[in-house]
Amino acid sequence: MFYWVVKAILGPFLLAVFRPWTEGADNVPRHGPVILAGNHLSFADHFFGPLQIRRKVISLGKADYFTGRGIKGFFTRLFFSGVGTVPIDRSGGKASEAALRTGLRILREGNILGIYPEGTRSPDGRLYKGKTGVARLALESRAPVIPWAMVNTYEMMPPGRLLPKFGIRPGVRFGKPLDFSRYYGMEDDRLVLRAVTDEIMYALMELSGQEYVDKYAASARVEMERAARAAAAKG
Repeated sequence: MFYWVVKAILGPFLLAVFRPWTEGADNVPRHGPVILAGNHLSFADHFFGPLQIRRKVISLGKADYFTGRGIKGFFTRLFFSGVGTVPIDRSGGKASEAALRTGLRILREGNILGIYPEGTRSPDGRLYKGKTGVARLALESRAPVIPWAMVNTYEMMPPGRLLPKFGIRPGVRFGKPLDFSRYYGMEDDRLVLRAVTDEIMYALMELSGQEYVDKYAASARVEMERAARAAAAKG
């Protein structure tokens, strides 16, 4: 219920102020389980990604969003609950398996699961290598996978910026459902998982127009931060 209250309050404001555009929303089935696999450019994706979909989009978010204390922690929990985020432990190992099971449960209940295969926001607006969790979800659930491409949200609100820039229209493109039925029953094959993930990322690259980088976004961010510290030390 809270999700729809937040959407009813914020939706008209976002539509009037930012005039977001959407393409291909009819590709999202009106009923049944769906995986929306998207690129992740900005904190603004949480607002504009699901904005013009009539169904609730449930996403998986790190548990830290829900454990903060004080006023900031309260409002953080309130926000992520309001945008349909379910807390998970993303520390790896058994935690990753638990996150997979949570995603499968959401899909078994007939919901839309929104997932960002890059695992974190792009540090520079480019599209980075996807993690194979999305492939396992697709093959085990057999739910349709819809590529979900954010456009202009990096330019509007890049990582580190607290308020969005006005005058930039964010957009969302929904691609045609991707068919992975030829891989059903092969979810334990690492090569298959990589092939499925790469196909999803290629579809996102075509929809978004982003340059693709064959490395993980988290690793790229560490490299950029290290280079920035080295440059500062020399200066």
